[in-house]
Amino acid sequence: MILSPLHEFPLINAGDDLGEIILISLSKSGVIVQNGDIIVIAQKVVSKAEGRAVNLRSITPSENAIGLGESTGKDARLVELILQESNEVLRYRRGTIIVEHRLGFVCANAGIDHSNVCGSGDQKDEWVLLLPEDPEKSADNIRKRLEGKIGVQLGVMIIDSHGRAWREGTAGVAIGISGLPGLVDFRGMKDLFGYEMRVTQVGVADELAAAASLLMGQTSEGKPVVHVRGFPYPLREASIQELLRSRETDLFR
Repeated sequence: MILSPLHEFPLINAGDDLGEIILISLSKSGVIVQNGDIIVIAQKVVSKAEGRAVNLRSITPSENAIGLGESTGKDARLVELILQESNEVLRYRRGTIIVEHRLGFVCANAGIDHSNVCGSGDQKDEWVLLLPEDPEKSADNIRKRLEGKIGVQLGVMIIDSHGRAWREGTAGVAIGISGLPGLVDFRGMKDLFGYEMRVTQVGVADELAAAASLLMGQTSEGKPVVHVRGFPYPLREASIQELLRSRETDLFR
């Protein structure tokens, strides 16, 4: 499998046509897209294009947000946004709030981020970026735009960096997929020695997200889109929901 970050990708502003920008960047990077290729996109550029940046000065925190802010040491205005973006607060401690995001997945601080949001200026620390309103729809729209222009079958995935319950450090995970599987089920297949798999299901979208995230970087790399060739599983229609563990099967809730 070959993963290649796109070059000369510009800074994104609200209202930008991300599909068109990706097409231009593919051309500048010398990538000739083929049937079955996948485009992996960092959440941050999608959120910026969709106008999901918020200035904390515009937020009036509720009493709940003020109380939780005092308990966690977080700005109450930021906490208010976290609460608005969440179905439920699951855990919290100093510096961290773990929530079930309104999109269904569990993450820290509702995925709201300060880094690489705004340029220079006296208010740059006041800006935060929310996750896309509907990453699955965003991925689908970009995929349709690219397929319509290029004329091949593609997969498109939007990813973010999430912490993990049992390990230190963040890793790339899928938050929106279109045209590629999230999960591949190996149950019923046999291993090298004839043992039949009984429980093995692989989160292939998250595996690919982690690989792409390595190339994107986390700070000043400026490589938010990665082209993928040779994904080892057939492309198909899918939803991020197949990767989300239900409350009934979650041993920690």
